[in-house]
Amino acid sequence: MAHNASPDNATDTRTGPAGTQDRPTEVTAAGIARLAGVGRAAVSNWRRRHADFPRPVGGTETSPAFALRDIEQWLRDQGKLAEVPLRERVWQQLVGHPAGAAAALRQAGAVLLLAHDRPAAWQQLRAAADDAELTGVLPAVLDAVLAARLGPGHPVRGLTREALAPSAALVRATGDLAAADGAAAAYDFLLGRHLDANPRQYTLTPPGPAALMAELAAVAGPAGTVLDPACGAGALLAAARERTAEESDAGERDAGEGDVGESDAPVTLYGQEADADLAALTALRLALGVPDAQVRVRAADTLRADAFPDLAADAVLVHPPFNERNWGHDELAYDPRWEYGFPARTESELAWVQHALARLREGGTAVLLMPPAAASRRSGRRIRADLLRRGALRAVIALPAGAAPPNGVPLHLWVLRKPGTTPPAPQLLVVDAAGPATGPAAGRDKPDWQTVRTTAVEAWRTFDRDGGIEEQPGVRRSLAAIDLLDDDVDLAPARHLPPPAAAGGPAELARIRERLTTTLARTTALTPRPDSGAAGPARWPLTTVGELARAGALVLRAGGAGTAPAGGAAPAVLTDHDVIGGDAPSGTLPEAPASEPAEEPVLLQAGDVVVPVLGGGAVARVTDDSTAGAALGRNLTLLRPDPAALDPWFLAGFLRGTANNRQASSYASTATRLDVRRLQLPRLPLADQRRYGQRFRDLAAFEGALRLTARLGEQLVQGLHDGLTDGSVTPD
Repeated sequence: MAHNASPDNATDTRTGPAGTQDRPTEVTAAGIARLAGVGRAAVSNWRRRHADFPRPVGGTETSPAFALRDIEQWLRDQGKLAEVPLRERVWQQLVGHPAGAAAALRQAGAVLLLAHDRPAAWQQLRAAADDAELTGVLPAVLDAVLAARLGPGHPVRGLTREALAPSAALVRATGDLAAADGAAAAYDFLLGRHLDANPRQYTLTPPGPAALMAELAAVAGPAGTVLDPACGAGALLAAARERTAEESDAGERDAGEGDVGESDAPVTLYGQEADADLAALTALRLALGVPDAQVRVRAADTLRADAFPDLAADAVLVHPPFNERNWGHDELAYDPRWEYGFPARTESELAWVQHALARLREGGTAVLLMPPAAASRRSGRRIRADLLRRGALRAVIALPAGAAPPNGVPLHLWVLRKPGTTPPAPQLLVVDAAGPATGPAAGRDKPDWQTVRTTAVEAWRTFDRDGGIEEQPGVRRSLAAIDLLDDDVDLAPARHLPPPAAAGGPAELARIRERLTTTLARTTALTPRPDSGAAGPARWPLTTVGELARAGALVLRAGGAGTAPAGGAAPAVLTDHDVIGGDAPSGTLPEAPASEPAEEPVLLQAGDVVVPVLGGGAVARVTDDSTAGAALGRNLTLLRPDPAALDPWFLAGFLRGTANNRQASSYASTATRLDVRRLQLPRLPLADQRRYGQRFRDLAAFEGALRLTARLGEQLVQGLHDGLTDGSVTPD
């Protein structure tokens, strides 16, 4: 069932076609912010400061709703909006549609397909018809173009005269958007906004894993037919077509201009999705986004009602639902797809594996995104054993955590090949693309996809070509199936890969010891000597950070805002963990939707003071040249002092005082939260500030040396333990 939520939380209180003019379309503060290109806080300020701001017409006290036309007029009168952008106008009409956002998006997508495939017919229809005639004629025209593009069994249903009656304005605005942006780009924007608005309703395959799965499947050559039996929003099918196009371009360059090869054959994309609304939206996405491919998408439960029982595809890509108990275990006990064994009720993923194999041609490749438990659960060991014996399961590749939902679990990729009459010698490739041996991570919350892709694809390509691969400890290894057929048939890569040399081997351990010796000597030299001190605590006149900010002596900025441009470069993010641990920036900005511009983050400058506000304790860090340019992360506050009024090291040092943090902290919730504005500083001349600042700088250098000493010591101790236990270091 389609949900009507949206980023704008726009609603429509109309009850049907007859009442479309009774109540205006409503929009919340979030929608107003999007229309005007400001933050939500600005909208709240407008409501407080402007007596003529429109009154709420609905919603709740905490989330009031306003009449869209009143808001638009007020924004124009205030000079805050010259004209509502066409994209936003279409989006507001879509989410305010009485049939719901999904149904309206289905209508808009069908109109965009008509404008794309038959532009002359669309222009003639729009110019000749009034609203009633337009929505009366459209159903037959849309049915014809949909059947021609998607086949007679397509899932884009419900485009009747009655359903389209309240949609004349939406239809015309959608046509205008197609003329302005192009039909495919317009639909990408609307669908992307809809998917972003409903993250709990849809489980999407991120671009990184989708592209990797498509590339693994294409190692055997371009695929003419690709199936995704759990296609969701169509990311895997779109990635497969993009990969096939890249392979075709490469083949043409190798063959020379004018030559035509197999790669020029048309591609057919087959998809099936249990959610009827999502199946319709995906069919339209593929039809508009991949115009040179034949698209066949059906709405049905794949395991219970397979829409393509006779298909023999070149490639099958699947991101199946995980841990499903109600997948059809009782009804499907004698299904012919269970060639490798009847899956247990708890092994829904192995049912998807066998469905994928059943829909492949001989020699075809299937790539499935799997939970790690599927490689080791005892209830699935017999099916795993038969997949190995018959040479169907060819590779298991461990991905880093965060590759795809659920983001906290390091998922696996299973690569399968349907055995022919002469199956290959049973061998299994295991790859750990998530381990430390594959290179540094891009950040705590984003895998380094270039390293992951290179590690996985190179290993699979070599193994597929040669039937085996040279072992690389901690990264990859090929195993004979007979060696895996024990009582558990555990296929988790980490259990079968020998560890890399301990800490890089004895030579690296010697270098760590030398660095540790040097750092210990430096730490000793930096050890501060406390002075005798005064008789008691000083009684300075005090001020607060809030007062200094109001006086212009410093600027306060909160972190967490900002997005990275889609596919573009972005600065690293300084996280609260980095500040507390004294580390380099390690976070990454979330990627902005392709349909929207990136939001500018707060960038650090040398001399800024950064303070964690959530459970960080007494911590403050002065930004140096190596950290300047990074983005400020969540749960951090930046203080940018005026160097003519405040010394940054003086500021950071006094902010770290235990008593200072205690009086400025709130304990109302389970976590301690620091109110930075309440932190206190003494009023001292700049010369005295610099004296204190130099002492605080020396303490920071000593603290950094202590951290480095601890890290090197831990590396040396663990490296020696590992070396002694694996034999690379002798006890003598």
